[in-house]
Amino acid sequence: MNQELPLSEQVNVTVLSQTFNNITNSYKYLYFLSILDIIKRRNFDTSSPISFREIIVEMLANAWYPHNYFKLYFGKQDQIANKLDALELEITEPILKFRDTDKKLLRTAINNQNIDDIVISMNRYVSYRFIRPFFAQETRKLKDYDVNQTIINLANNQFDSKKPLYCFNAEDQRNCTAIILHPDWIQYLEENYTIVRGWASWEWLNYMQQRNPSTPNVVNKLFMPQERDSLNNQTKYWKTILEHREIECIYSKIKLDKKEISLDHYLPWSFVAHDQLWNLIPTTKSVNSSKSNNLPSEKYFRDFVKLQHLGLTIYKQNVSQKIWSKDIESFVADLKVNQADDLLNLEILINAYTTTLQPLISLATMQGFSPNWVYVG
Repeated sequence: MNQELPLSEQVNVTVLSQTFNNITNSYKYLYFLSILDIIKRRNFDTSSPISFREIIVEMLANAWYPHNYFKLYFGKQDQIANKLDALELEITEPILKFRDTDKKLLRTAINNQNIDDIVISMNRYVSYRFIRPFFAQETRKLKDYDVNQTIINLANNQFDSKKPLYCFNAEDQRNCTAIILHPDWIQYLEENYTIVRGWASWEWLNYMQQRNPSTPNVVNKLFMPQERDSLNNQTKYWKTILEHREIECIYSKIKLDKKEISLDHYLPWSFVAHDQLWNLIPTTKSVNSSKSNNLPSEKYFRDFVKLQHLGLTIYKQNVSQKIWSKDIESFVADLKVNQADDLLNLEILINAYTTTLQPLISLATMQGFSPNWVYVG
């Protein structure tokens, strides 16, 4: 996919499309996405500047989920993970449960920190270099230490003629604290917001996929979901099984009550970022809460696969072929078995899970998920 931006007679869209060329860290992606978030929240108001601090807070909030929650790698030269780790944030349940849909609570938590040094260090280059493509010829042979001030001069002096994305609120870099978006660009971004944000998100995804090549489901880990998907269908699957067979929790050995089961993601949801049945088993609410985002001990592996095998076998016996085929699609696809009925062969299933889970558990451990969790009742 090579998404193109809509052209315009008022602004130079071709230059904007070059802003993500030759990227070595995440700053420019997060910077532009954060500007888009801010102006949309302001209903595309053209009257007030956007402070560097507001943009950096938004960048940190946008980076928090992929870094702290999903533990994605931002790149060798990238410092944003270190900046986030230096913060002492009080993260409330709405943030963790994806109910902070516009990141208001997260932004407030970050803004309440003493982040002056972070704002200065993160903004040392990005605000100025982001619009350098608008002045590529004028800045081509400059010494690096002259670039920022030159871009400020060019953006401010040629704001009406060259129409860069924004100019600055002061003439000297030492006094710059904000950017002022060009009214024509705000109009363009308002008219084409969905496409522009989709383009920027696609570029950001490509960058992060290159740095997390083995990580599953990167696309669902970059942005905070509006809300977690319901597990109604998955719960119905396991309740159907519990209607025909008594089952014990593999962690606590407690006999499960179908009216009070809680579904556990064997590999944490914050690592896999999906709710596929092959990774879900029933447990109790207290055990599920205790396990949290930890990786289970290897001692549970065989019981986990046996429980999945039992569930598949009983489900096959008690639903129609059409329902069976539909509901076990994720098992076949993600475990890479040859055909659906192979799932009913315990030896094949153990081998399939071994091949699938072992590298994922190793990767999750390297990314910082706590391994070898054991339930202590």
